[in-house]
Amino acid sequence: MDEYRIALIPGDGVGVEVTDGAWLVLEAASEKFGFKLISERFDWSCEYYLKNGQMMPGNGIELLRGFDSILLGAVGWPAQVPDSVSLHGLLLPIRKAFDLYVNARPHKILKGTSGPLKAEKFDILCIRENTEGEYSGAGGRVHVGTRDEVAVETSIFTRRGVERILRYGFEQAQKRSGRLASVTKSNAQKHSMVFWDEVTDEVAGDYPDVDVKRYHIDAIAARFVMQPETLDVVVASNLFGDILTDLGAAIQGGLGFAASANVNPAGGVPSMFEPVHGSAPDIAGRGIANPLAAIWSGALMLDHLGEHVAAKAILLAIEAVTSSGALKGADQGGNSTTQEIAAGVKRELLR
Repeated sequence: MDEYRIALIPGDGVGVEVTDGAWLVLEAASEKFGFKLISERFDWSCEYYLKNGQMMPGNGIELLRGFDSILLGAVGWPAQVPDSVSLHGLLLPIRKAFDLYVNARPHKILKGTSGPLKAEKFDILCIRENTEGEYSGAGGRVHVGTRDEVAVETSIFTRRGVERILRYGFEQAQKRSGRLASVTKSNAQKHSMVFWDEVTDEVAGDYPDVDVKRYHIDAIAARFVMQPETLDVVVASNLFGDILTDLGAAIQGGLGFAASANVNPAGGVPSMFEPVHGSAPDIAGRGIANPLAAIWSGALMLDHLGEHVAAKAILLAIEAVTSSGALKGADQGGNSTTQEIAAGVKRELLR
């Protein structure tokens, strides 16, 4: 029997609730499909920060290194800890330490659900560069608190970083429809984004079977709304990918359905899986958060670990629940609780 060590970091707010819901389904999948999940829970969060002055202990990365994967709930509680502190103290260090340079986020309408658009037949895979670009953290402030204060935030784009995320996108396009959209703003950002376009053209020569289109970020944002069915694999920088995937979540019916994977394709380190939504302090503790994004993220984790049949079965179970209409969270106009929805997915999985 294959065994996988999973680090659970529920984090803040509803992250705790949806992680519990996802783990209920993942354990059922392991029992049904004959593998073992061994979990260890870490209470790293804003509450941990308030007690210890840091989002995770100094040896946190080394503690995680021995795991096969990480399942994260949500990070942040801005009323208590600034987002710039919580994000740079936990999520971003994990991504960078393990070089999880691929952030993959699927967007499609699940059976029985609806989004705000007329279009329903779209299936977009957003590939976001995850370790450099606009979120590199390079820069600083001088003359702080004076009328002459200056803040500088420098985007860092390396040839290695841009080329490898593009190659991953091209490889995903080859497995899907053979269509790839590369996103920049090269008409305005004449250095970094022109560089991205140039690398796109170079890499495209190695994938003649993939149809490549280049879009400016504003144009493709409009296309997400007006013609999402014309898009398949979308590759973007850290900032642009972050923005586009919230838009993708919106058109698929809300953040409660948006899953994500933070992956190092080379392996050898734990990749991290998390719902796109935040900690939602306004509904935390009420047990009404939609766990489907966290469950879907768990399925992505199993697929990454090589448990492809189990991962597919979870997705089918999710759609069995959404298509029946019997269980709906508050974000879909229903009153089903987090645990009721998770238990419903588990029942469908075990049928």
